[in-house]
Amino acid sequence: MNEITNPSKAPKILVVGDVMLDRYWFGDVSRISPEAPVPVVRVERRDERLGGAANVARNAVALGAKAGLLGVVGKDEAGDVVEQLLLDLKVSSYLNRDPAISTIIKLRVIGRQQQLLRIDFEHPPTDSVLRDKLTQFNALLPEYDVIVLSDYAKGSLVNVREMIAAGRRLGKRILVDPKGDDFSRYKGASILTPNKSELRQIVGSWKSEEELTAKANQLRASLELEALLVTRSEEGMSLYTDDTVLHIPTVAREVYDVSGAGDTVIATLATMLGAGKSISDAVSIANRAGGIVVGKLGTATVTSEELFGS
Repeated sequence: MNEITNPSKAPKILVVGDVMLDRYWFGDVSRISPEAPVPVVRVERRDERLGGAANVARNAVALGAKAGLLGVVGKDEAGDVVEQLLLDLKVSSYLNRDPAISTIIKLRVIGRQQQLLRIDFEHPPTDSVLRDKLTQFNALLPEYDVIVLSDYAKGSLVNVREMIAAGRRLGKRILVDPKGDDFSRYKGASILTPNKSELRQIVGSWKSEEELTAKANQLRASLELEALLVTRSEEGMSLYTDDTVLHIPTVAREVYDVSGAGDTVIATLATMLGAGKSISDAVSIANRAGGIVVGKLGTATVTSEELFGS
């Protein structure tokens, strides 16, 4: 049995952030609407999957980790669906139900295996629910090995500074999937995992690997990070630490859908670090997981069998 899938050694991952429900409507497209020049999709099948921070938890569980999810959903039908999906996966749910908002939904309409339209429904959580969530976070911290903060800029991580400070006081490893044009609120985290465009928004463009390395290390030092992991799509990943710069080429396979690939990467990284892997080994495995998941439709997961063989 692989050590990652051994229940007695399963790392405990707490995922905190913007919780979403991904809905997929699949159908046949055979004609153009007479009302407007748009395709008519006759919906034949529907699918519902955990999205955002919930997809990170889902990916961690698929790799054999024990995961908890702290976030906010509405007191609505979509929130009930999220709770049930978490229950089915045996993810420990610490969801706050906010009656003042609707659960974040991303509805994708798929015709002939092509995404034709995405419709987003979203509202930021209320202040009172966010205060309760921070109190709950502090209570849960001691129970978990690794903390993942999954920021989709939807309002659930306005207290991220306090969360990082609390985690640091307890010596927890804190991984952050960041968003926005101000990374200073993530100061003190262990590892940040921005993609190439997110990093460019913070440090500006670069003309060479040497310039990128200088800018990445400057950012890492200013934010007091253990490491900065930049995901670079077809260019693979680059890891910047005090000791080394490690470039890992992308896994050569067909890219079908990049939805949720960042969730898979950070979930794999957290699970491997929680299982005792070195950071370089964990990044290498996370890169492989990202290469597998982009070959699947929609938000998907990677199993230990896919990563390591049965």
